[in-house]
Amino acid sequence: MSSKPAITLFFLQASRAIRTAWLLEELRVPYDVVFSERTDKGLGTTEFKNQIGTKLGKSPAIKDGDLTIQESIAISDYLCEKYDTASRLIPTSYPERARVREWIAASEAAFCIHALPILYFKRAFPGEEHEGLMQEATEKMGHAVKGDFDWLEEELGKSSGKYLCGDKLTAADIMVQFSVQFILARKMGTEGGNWKNVQRWMKDMEKEDSYQRAVKKTGYKL
Repeated sequence: MSSKPAITLFFLQASRAIRTAWLLEELRVPYDVVFSERTDKGLGTTEFKNQIGTKLGKSPAIKDGDLTIQESIAISDYLCEKYDTASRLIPTSYPERARVREWIAASEAAFCIHALPILYFKRAFPGEEHEGLMQEATEKMGHAVKGDFDWLEEELGKSSGKYLCGDKLTAADIMVQFSVQFILARKMGTEGGNWKNVQRWMKDMEKEDSYQRAVKKTGYKL
């Protein structure tokens, strides 16, 4: 009889939790999934939040034995430090390590922080009566989003391989991929953009075996 995996992943549909599942699959670390669809308000169920057992009840979260960790970047750091003994996903040598860490930070501090206000604005002001205001706000806030995508497009063009930081998959790809996928799917300031390198990279990432295993195991979709 196989033993129960030490790690439990609390997975909210259409969320950053896919990053964590992908990391676990890439590292070949066994894990169980506690899943929640989103409620009508776009949140996890009360039961799901209670199972996480923290004040915020946020997903992604993992339990590894007695330790509970929230926030996808903190989880990424923890998993790579504990389970990536070969340092494949976050290299130890410089400047490679610095570049990977830069993109991990940018996945939230650039891409998400610039795009999410557009989504929140749409949710706060629904309806046709706000259409003009929404369009104006999206155009103004979208400049920063397009700037992030232009940067990614340029850096992918410079890469020595099909990945963001060369010829090997790193945590940079795993973290940035969700941000880009989510922003494009929700049309958060990207209208009119044409980023061929980004589109190619996204298709390549979605073909990664570990990514496909993560999607299959969790039922992830946007």
